[in-house]
Amino acid sequence: MAERLFVFDTTLRDGEQVPGCQLNTIEKIEVARTLEALGVDVIEAGFPISSPGDFNSVREISKAVTWPTICALTRSVEKDIEVAADALKYAKSKRIHTGIGVSHYHIKYKLKSTPEKIIERAVAAVKYAKSFVEQVEFYAEDAGRAENEYLARVIESVIAAGATVVNIPDTTGYCLPYEYGAKIKYLIENVSNIHKAIISTHCHNDLGMATANTLAGVLNGARQVEVTINGIGERAGNTSLEEVAMALKCHKHLGIDTNINSKKIIEASRMVSNLMNMPVQPNKAIVGRNAFAHSSGIHQDGVLKHRENYEIIDPKDIGLEDSAIVLTARSGRAALKHRLELLGYVFEQEELDKVYEEFLKLADSKKDIRDEDLLQLAGDTTGQNSMNKIKLKKLQVLSGTLISTAVVVIEVGGEELTATATGNGPVDAAVAAIKSLINRKVIIQEFLIQAITKGSNDVGRVHIQLLQEDSNIMVHGFSANTDIVRAAVEAFIDGINKMAGKED
Repeated sequence: MAERLFVFDTTLRDGEQVPGCQLNTIEKIEVARTLEALGVDVIEAGFPISSPGDFNSVREISKAVTWPTICALTRSVEKDIEVAADALKYAKSKRIHTGIGVSHYHIKYKLKSTPEKIIERAVAAVKYAKSFVEQVEFYAEDAGRAENEYLARVIESVIAAGATVVNIPDTTGYCLPYEYGAKIKYLIENVSNIHKAIISTHCHNDLGMATANTLAGVLNGARQVEVTINGIGERAGNTSLEEVAMALKCHKHLGIDTNINSKKIIEASRMVSNLMNMPVQPNKAIVGRNAFAHSSGIHQDGVLKHRENYEIIDPKDIGLEDSAIVLTARSGRAALKHRLELLGYVFEQEELDKVYEEFLKLADSKKDIRDEDLLQLAGDTTGQNSMNKIKLKKLQVLSGTLISTAVVVIEVGGEELTATATGNGPVDAAVAAIKSLINRKVIIQEFLIQAITKGSNDVGRVHIQLLQEDSNIMVHGFSANTDIVRAAVEAFIDGINKMAGKED
């Protein structure tokens, strides 16, 4: 039977410390309920003493979720602990997370204290927290850079004072995996009462090793991991929940398992990304847009023959429908044949070879190969799908300091439609004009601009993520043009066309 690893999610506390990622109480409750459905064991809901808003969020989250433990952060200060206890009043299962710095840097330069006084303050804080709640977690801030012998003294003292969980943070992301793993092992072997508490990891990603350090800690005896959705957090971020959960799921031979429902991972990832307005990098492990995308011909052929040739995770296990076979100049015949068959075309080998030659010419000159391009290669330009595609015929914008106006002419099924609209900038005005011509409730959830070339006449590439409200269909639209407004409008139309294709 697998050993149980507890998942402590700090998206709403450490994750929310990212500049620009602050949420209101209603949004935090929505995230907390998603974390509950995901299966996390502990939700760190906030730092109550920091603001009235944080206090209220901890209190309301305590009322809103049922079975996860709700945790509130404090410093080793009595007032902090009192306020945290008050905020947790309605939680079914509650925990106070208190602590203090234990490294030479923190003791000397931040706290301006001595090692002995730090232990006294740590013990006093744990005892005081214990008078309010049964579950007390102690964080030894900057444990990653602390001397192991002193750290062991601190941990032994706080466990004796009543701590039920001891958190060993690599606060600055300094440790290498073997160092962090050895630190956890040292505590297990040298703290006499360590069996009375759960050891927790809390690793930051400053050197890109948060997940590796966390797993090293787990393999050496830690049985709680402190993580965030998408790995968000202060500076370079925290350990990513999805990476740890799926690493353990892939390596079942380790005999360590979590309560995470992995099929809810994509849903949670997208919610946090959208609410915090923090796009996930395309090549992010597990949840990035390209995590299950294959463009190399060799990889595409291997995946189409047997998924596990190039995928160690089934996309369905994290809540995705399937892998993505992306057609580029590096794609082979197998990938082209697969996409054409999805569009309803089956070719004999000789015919496929001819189409493939034309495909390579097109792929060398065009970054994105779309289904309409393949339909043209296949000789089908009169199908229903093509007829219903929206095409941008004309675009005229007038920008000012107060308001912008756009005139848009689009073609749908051979008919030209015209609309005029105003907006907060030329792109907003043009999108509003198009929306007035189509019967769709669409939200732009992500809007990114990237320069492809250099100079004042740059080619700008625009990526737009769209969500259709009534069906929850999500698509990505792309375009590139030296006129960035036109590129944005074309990317929006590309997304709308893809949305229509998903419905067909």
